[in-house]
Amino acid sequence: MWIVSQLGAREHYAVARALARTGKLAGLCTDYWAGPLGRMSGTLLGGRFRSLASRYHADLAACRVTSCNAGVLSRQLRGRCGGMGPYERFLEEGRWFGGKVCAWLERHRPAAETLFSYDTTALEPFEWARANGVRCILGQMDPGRVEAEIVAAERERWSGWEAIGMTVPEEYHGRRAEERELADRIIVNSKWSRDALIRQSVPADKLVIVPLVYEAEEKAGIPKDPTPKAPLRVLFLGQVNLRKGIPYLMEAARLLEAERVEIEIVGQIQISEQALSGAPRNVRFHGPVSRDAAASWYRRADVFVLPTLSDGFAITQLEAMAHALPVIATPRCGEVVADGEDGLIVPAGDSGALAEAILTLANDRSRLAEMGSAALRKSRRFTIQRLAACLDEI
Repeated sequence: MWIVSQLGAREHYAVARALARTGKLAGLCTDYWAGPLGRMSGTLLGGRFRSLASRYHADLAACRVTSCNAGVLSRQLRGRCGGMGPYERFLEEGRWFGGKVCAWLERHRPAAETLFSYDTTALEPFEWARANGVRCILGQMDPGRVEAEIVAAERERWSGWEAIGMTVPEEYHGRRAEERELADRIIVNSKWSRDALIRQSVPADKLVIVPLVYEAEEKAGIPKDPTPKAPLRVLFLGQVNLRKGIPYLMEAARLLEAERVEIEIVGQIQISEQALSGAPRNVRFHGPVSRDAAASWYRRADVFVLPTLSDGFAITQLEAMAHALPVIATPRCGEVVADGEDGLIVPAGDSGALAEAILTLANDRSRLAEMGSAALRKSRRFTIQRLAACLDEI
């Protein structure tokens, strides 16, 4: 039996759901879990309350779920993490939640042989688990220090592009390294992450690649008919920052200004006004959208682009494929796209190659439609059942 410790609703509680389906979930520890009243009031009040109202999944309705709802609301009202940088906030939240989980484990001593936790919140629970003969499985969310170094190099190359400073403090790297040291196994979501952790002296035999999963609530993917005369509608959806390769997408767009291509960039904008003002005329920025609204952007697009410089996986590529969109990606994320079959792979940081890939699909709408159909079929492989089998193997 497993205990899952999880801050937030990462992957829509996929690990806990997979274990629940196979009868191996002893319990889920999370920061906030929305009961019927919380879901109803969150929908009515909107804003941050609406986000908290989504902290629930029907697959876990009959499972043992422990949460810190009152603590979460109190911290928000007091602005507990206000004024902190993002990584300082991750550290503070990780210590707070890790301490809560550790206290719950000590108090209840659940009958479980294995504890799973995502990184930054695992240190205190793993220390308890080690002292009590419980196996530790760590979910590593990204490539760690290697990714931070990549972004630091991009910050120098694209001076003035970042809206806020995103320097990673050494304490953040140190906490994650301690968690990895305590873990019996470390789940990563891609070969890119695995290789990056090996470069950071993590033993290879600790690392297990387990892809993310995505199961659309409704099979929204309908392969599109080719429309040669219409502009190719290219979608990027995600955090709009240096790590995601946004400067290279804007350079590619500039190379395509004379072509029938329109690029829509949707997501939280983390680049400066100066950088935004330099965008070519075939690019439009739309800011963040809710999960429900994101589906409409996928439906209106022809192709999805993911020019990332580093991602543990990037769930958006599966979401796009589930909407019958071919994906243009780099090798620095999960192994999803089969080059030339359901999308195209381009080198990270290569604006020319990215522009060429977009133009290839703009000029061959029949191939675009074939790739869209193949992408939809591919998306159906990344299921909860597949995740459950991987966890069982571990």
